[in-house]
Amino acid sequence: MNVGVAKFGNIGSSFIDLLLDERATRKNLEIKVAGSGSKLDKKSCLSALDSLLNFDLDLVLIISPNPKLKGPKAARKKTKKQDIPVIVIGDVVDKDLKNELEENKFGYILLKNDPLIGARREFLDPIEMADFNSNILKILALSGVFRKIQSELDQVINQPQENKNKLPNIVIDEFNATKNEFDNPYARYKAIGALKIAKSVDKTNLKGCYKYEDPDKYIPTVASTHEMLKAAKDLVEEAREIEKSNDTVKRTPHKKNGNIIEKRKIQK
Repeated sequence: MNVGVAKFGNIGSSFIDLLLDERATRKNLEIKVAGSGSKLDKKSCLSALDSLLNFDLDLVLIISPNPKLKGPKAARKKTKKQDIPVIVIGDVVDKDLKNELEENKFGYILLKNDPLIGARREFLDPIEMADFNSNILKILALSGVFRKIQSELDQVINQPQENKNKLPNIVIDEFNATKNEFDNPYARYKAIGALKIAKSVDKTNLKGCYKYEDPDKYIPTVASTHEMLKAAKDLVEEAREIEKSNDTVKRTPHKKNGNIIEKRKIQK
């Protein structure tokens, strides 16, 4: 299968193209990637999409913050006109968005715990941005969110040809992401706690970035959320250490044919 990945702007889940072929050994999958950098305007999104559509694609993943914005929305409409199945991956869970995607036969994977960054100029420089994203990558990876995304996408990629238009419609939260991810219940509860903090970071940064106008209010607000996310990262690392100490870390590597192996004992 030839999969195109369109990345508009940035969310933690933008990393997911690498989850589908972690050792670059799959024989049943080719991935092409195009992006608009940090920009989300219509012109930037469509320009990136045009370069992607030069390839012969069987599936397109459109990854962006807030899929309701004009740029991502225009891109998925244009892809649909090409008669290519589309899965939208985003960080906004909204009833109107879900209805629009379902009515137009788009698949979607929407994430409740992939938070908005503290995007105030007085606070956010390139290093702070990279630090924030490194923490959210760790949280999404070790909590089970990335594995849930991997599982949903692999079901599409590996499904029989006659079912090729069966696309996921799923919202990932702290409960379904962590279910079956951990052997130790306390490890799972730590991961749930980390994802709940990440969700709170998103809500707080919405206020810090768009509601508060006083620098004495919005600067401490956005700065505090980055500290919150670091605490969440520490919490999810503690969860993994519990699993490692019991030799029960869940692993789901791909075989060359795309099938998935599941194991917990590292030497078995």
